[in-house]
Amino acid sequence: MHPSFSVVFFTACSGAGYGIWLWLGLLVAAGQSPRPLPALVALGLGFVLVTAGLLSSTAHLGKPLRAWRAFSQWRTSWLSREGIAALLAYLPMLWLACAWCCGLGGARIAGALLVVLSLATVVCTAMIYASLKPIPAWRHPLVLPVYLVFALHTGLLAGAAALALAGHAVGTLPGLLVIVFAFALWRLKRISWRAVDVGALPVTRNSALGLPADRTIHVFERPHTEANYLLKEMGFVLARKHARTLRAVAVLLFAVAPALLALPVWLLPHAWAAPWLLGAALSALVGAFVERWLFFAQARHLVTLYY
Repeated sequence: MHPSFSVVFFTACSGAGYGIWLWLGLLVAAGQSPRPLPALVALGLGFVLVTAGLLSSTAHLGKPLRAWRAFSQWRTSWLSREGIAALLAYLPMLWLACAWCCGLGGARIAGALLVVLSLATVVCTAMIYASLKPIPAWRHPLVLPVYLVFALHTGLLAGAAALALAGHAVGTLPGLLVIVFAFALWRLKRISWRAVDVGALPVTRNSALGLPADRTIHVFERPHTEANYLLKEMGFVLARKHARTLRAVAVLLFAVAPALLALPVWLLPHAWAAPWLLGAALSALVGAFVERWLFFAQARHLVTLYY
């Protein structure tokens, strides 16, 4: 499929933002809340990433002003569920902000709600694609885990970098967790990319026409005299050599570089962690952009059989 920059930006940035909120919510719910100023800085960074991502997603709609209508289909649509969960997540986020600014009580409850709603939003985002039967590459069982691990990975790095830059001592645990998530992402993407390479479409032109598989079918005339929406959106083709190069770049950015930059944070407890975490966070976010672009570019829609 043709990758839309607005959707790539949305899934990468909002995933990182919800990842920040998820980790902050876990800390608060566990009674390990950072000091108010660093916590507000990290919470604010999550707000910026989430809001920018959500706003960018409307650019892919034909009529963005009618986006509100999607909320009514929550019984059957993962897109609608995502929108509802995304908006509800703002409530515990504001609750936490008021708790740190004004001394409002119930911070641990707000943290737990923020964890649940952030996680639910990322799951709904992944299921928008994982539920689409016409695109076999997205039906792979690792689509949902990859989205979750990317959110945890980029959110951990961005949140820890924001806390460290604001003067909070993050300790050595984030460095170890970054290495674990980097390795997990590399393994998950290697398996899913292999499935994309060897996977075949579940139907053929023969089955679409109701003809036996041994019959040879030739296309002697184009279905359209000019390019149309389906060809532009669904018929995108990425050369295999370019895909291999981009995959290597993505792994270098979201796994190798962050893991190497996280080593000083893990092994040197008295070192200033902010520069290492900031470099790792930027690298992982750019790597998420490349990976997400490939996620769309390599997806083959069944409608292309018609052409």
